[in-house]
Amino acid sequence: MGLADVLGRLQQPLFTVLDTPVSWTEVLGFGSGALCVWLVARQHIANWPIGIANNLLFIVLFAQAGLYADAGLQIVFIALAAYGWWTWTHGGGPGSAGPPVLRTSRAEWTGLAVAGAVGTAAITLLLARATDSTVPFWDALTTALSLTATYGQCRKRLESWWLWIAADVIYIPLYAHKGLYLTSLLYAGFLTLCVLGLRNWSRDLGPAPVRATAEAAV
Repeated sequence: MGLADVLGRLQQPLFTVLDTPVSWTEVLGFGSGALCVWLVARQHIANWPIGIANNLLFIVLFAQAGLYADAGLQIVFIALAAYGWWTWTHGGGPGSAGPPVLRTSRAEWTGLAVAGAVGTAAITLLLARATDSTVPFWDALTTALSLTATYGQCRKRLESWWLWIAADVIYIPLYAHKGLYLTSLLYAGFLTLCVLGLRNWSRDLGPAPVRATAEAAV
């Protein structure tokens, strides 16, 4: 069985929601995505390989739905997941369970804000001119928010959860608008898990001296 056969089977409808077929790809993406966010909230390193599997499924799903920026975003997520996996494994020093949870520094916030604004504008322009996307701005904005949130997640920055919350608030109606009702429901679940993750990481926030040292090194 070739790759085309596998992809064809994954895109076959499994059941129907509101007269819209739901494929195996969306169902598997739902399960792996929920598991990934739950593991991130618990700071479990297995979130990274599960997340990579989720990204591969979403490449197929989003490309089929015409959400081209979100499909391309998954490739970037895979690269960031590899970086995050390495950081969580090696970033805490010998004998450590991983890097500590820290607050985002002012310098990081500035860099993220500039990168997010430029990225949103550039992707919006690209989608509007080079694709048949019907939601270029919203696709671009959620892409920029997701990338900045993933960067913060890789570095274990507490405020990365707020960026994910902002992205999920937009993703929920966006996916429903594109007929991806199960994925929209998944992101509603993500929103809840993000609140739990924010609470859990807040409890594990490193002491002030550690934060100051880490921020000075950025």
